[in-house]
Amino acid sequence: MDAKRRQPIGMELVKRGIVKEGDITEALQYQKDHPSRKIGDILHILQVCDSNILIEAIGEILGEKGILLTEGTIKVRLTDYFSLDVAQKNKAIPFEVSAGRIKVCFADTVNNRTINTIRLLLLNKGLVMETYITFESDIEKILKSLEGEVTSDFDVSDKSDTIIGLVDSIIKTGMKRRASDIHIEPMAEEVRVRYRIDGELFTAAKIKKEKQQQIIGRLKAISNMHQEKQESQDGRILLYEDYNIRVSSQPNIYGEKFVLRLLKKNDNIKNIFDLGFPGTEDDLRKSINKRNSMTIIAAPTGEGKTTSLYSIMDYLNTPEINITTIEDPVEIRIEGLNQIEIDNRSSFSGSLRTVLRQDPDIILVGEIRDTETGEIAIQAGQTGHYVLSTIHTIDSVEVITRLRKMGLSDYDISSTLATCISQRLVRKLCPKCKHERKYNEEEKKLITSIGEKYGIKFDVTGKTYDAPGCKYCNNTGYYDRMGIFEVLDLTDEIKEAIMLGKSSLEIRKIALSQNYKPLVVDGIKKVVAGYTTLEELNKKLLIF
Repeated sequence: MDAKRRQPIGMELVKRGIVKEGDITEALQYQKDHPSRKIGDILHILQVCDSNILIEAIGEILGEKGILLTEGTIKVRLTDYFSLDVAQKNKAIPFEVSAGRIKVCFADTVNNRTINTIRLLLLNKGLVMETYITFESDIEKILKSLEGEVTSDFDVSDKSDTIIGLVDSIIKTGMKRRASDIHIEPMAEEVRVRYRIDGELFTAAKIKKEKQQQIIGRLKAISNMHQEKQESQDGRILLYEDYNIRVSSQPNIYGEKFVLRLLKKNDNIKNIFDLGFPGTEDDLRKSINKRNSMTIIAAPTGEGKTTSLYSIMDYLNTPEINITTIEDPVEIRIEGLNQIEIDNRSSFSGSLRTVLRQDPDIILVGEIRDTETGEIAIQAGQTGHYVLSTIHTIDSVEVITRLRKMGLSDYDISSTLATCISQRLVRKLCPKCKHERKYNEEEKKLITSIGEKYGIKFDVTGKTYDAPGCKYCNNTGYYDRMGIFEVLDLTDEIKEAIMLGKSSLEIRKIALSQNYKPLVVDGIKKVVAGYTTLEELNKKLLIF
């Protein structure tokens, strides 16, 4: 039900005699206190008329089939077709399957991206989707009831005899389930526990509200935080032998939210190629370890920049080379490296100045956050060092724009910057439940069109994979993650374009005429190779 059509829908319903003008006035008044609610949904909540007739009429107005969603209407199990988080994000529920066709109701049928996402997911399972519209409030109610079924897959329970046992259970279950983060969130009537696994958040438990203050007290005690402070704090939990747990607290309107980052001690560093880095070892050597230069890894937060940096450092680490890192914080300790951790009394720029007097060959700067750090990193690259760092941009070409906006000169950028690497993390298909199938025509068309755009022929005659989900992967169909990459090596032509002040658009054209291939190319290669799916790639790159 499109927000832009609220008033016309109301007027049309009055014209059809479904509701009265007074009902619309009452609904508009309700909407002032609930601005996110649509008129049709409000009329259903207020029960001004028969809801079956109302949704059928709204469907006719929007050119869709309307259905009143109830537990009796739903004749299939949602998680057999897609995960609960996909249903919640797209506000969609499948309710009936027959003869290769599946009926799915949506809260909004105007959003083509939402419709296409679900349609392609179901096409991959060999099902043609029939679209229905229903009330958003009913979808919310059904999804909330399903949360209980999903949380039962986790071992967290608020029935523990003690708060110590409950908090310990929350943390140990997170470790067992490979969570990177644990979110403990006070809500209006409960405390919600969620785990981030392979980049996605899953609800693990709902804990009674009366235990909230005891949980907060226990977390503060084991994190070495001030009990009396009702403001944001940072702490660390060192009770678990194999883990170093960073803790952050932040007050919200219902209490204090805690996020625990689980960092495994002495975690094995993955080989850069195991992470998904494209090309050969010769390609990698050409892109990194260039004296008098700088390599920057670019990606949004949470897309694996630090992991890639560690892999590159491990690859370069030999007894003949002096490598120093400046990090915030040091997440993995690597034998043979001099690792410096930034604290409240230091900064990247200040520590970098000191490091330059320590006779380094290679310097890792965790992140270029400001002009001063950027200028010193450039100077380090110009004086015989090899500098590695990260920056927040959408792709490798935009690294140049970001450095320019920091105030670094075109001369400094072109003379020092050697390689920009951009990346995203995508979930890998679950090895336990994935199964082969043929590409459908829509997938072939999409992959072929991307290949034609960048002059690459992808093989879509073979098999691709589906993963319906199993206990091993928390019914998501995915287990673990890998990177998709693009590498921009600054050739003489690109350096000249930077020196001439050309825009990122012009630089991209030059790069594409040479060896540069954007993220989507590596992403499609990994889909064709059977590592991941088009749906997962679309979440990162919006390819359809």
